[in-house]
Amino acid sequence: MKINTNNYPRDLIGYGSTPPHPKWPGNARIALQFVINYEEGGENCVLHGDEHSEMFLSEIVGAQPYPDRHLSMESIYEYGSRAGFWRLHRLFTEKGVPVTVFGVTMALARNPDAVKAMLDAKWEIASHALRWIHYQDMDIDTERAQIEQAIAQHEALTGKKPAGWYTGRTSPNTLKLIAERDDILYCADSYADDLPYYDTQNGKPLLIVPYTLDTNDMRFATPQGFNSGEQFYQYLKDAFDVLYEEGATQPKMLSIGLHCRLVGRPARLAALKRFVEYVQSFDKVWLTTREDIALHWKANFPYQGE
Repeated sequence: MKINTNNYPRDLIGYGSTPPHPKWPGNARIALQFVINYEEGGENCVLHGDEHSEMFLSEIVGAQPYPDRHLSMESIYEYGSRAGFWRLHRLFTEKGVPVTVFGVTMALARNPDAVKAMLDAKWEIASHALRWIHYQDMDIDTERAQIEQAIAQHEALTGKKPAGWYTGRTSPNTLKLIAERDDILYCADSYADDLPYYDTQNGKPLLIVPYTLDTNDMRFATPQGFNSGEQFYQYLKDAFDVLYEEGATQPKMLSIGLHCRLVGRPARLAALKRFVEYVQSFDKVWLTTREDIALHWKANFPYQGE
């Protein structure tokens, strides 16, 4: 078999051994960013016209896609919007920590009080697509229309269009569809690096501010994941410590992914609080939003072409 290395639509090299020095504000060693995924009320549910109930990221191990209402699953998601969100809101506002929300449009529309609280806290609200569903097999025209609808409704709900986009459960067309727009500053649908970069494989250059699935509370809902707050705290701390040490010469960014229905549970929030207090004990840490990271990158590292 001859290996084709020409016109291969993936970048397996990236910055290689010499990543750029990001010049974070204040000469910070690390840009640290917390993401709250707000999805509750936008997940798969027959009440939303879906064929089956949600299966993904809940307390139910091996959840099945029921063709009728799944009241247990619904109530787990409801916990996120009813209780978990407010617990996270109190933590981050009391600690004065910036937050980026990945907001599913349908979920935001179902809880205007939460949206107001996000806006009052001056959190960034990025778009997490119209629905919290799999887009893998959706045809390109339907997905394009849903992106357009999500952005229009996001603007109506929050007062402005989102600077950032994160589908999460992407299709092969997602990056191409975001790249073709002129009103999105950055896309987070990548896990490929510890620094922002420009994706050039899907049309015009698209600024990627990568996200993460490991320093992420979703691991509480996966078989290979965390089963105690202490594991979660230690994993986040180890990631921070490694990147902070590297940051003496090669600063990076670290994203912490959170979900209201997962880390919003009391025992898990205790671990998150310890981590927030830990990182706040360091100097040379830029606690920021993803939008500010994207703006910084655009200003300091504009796309230079091939």
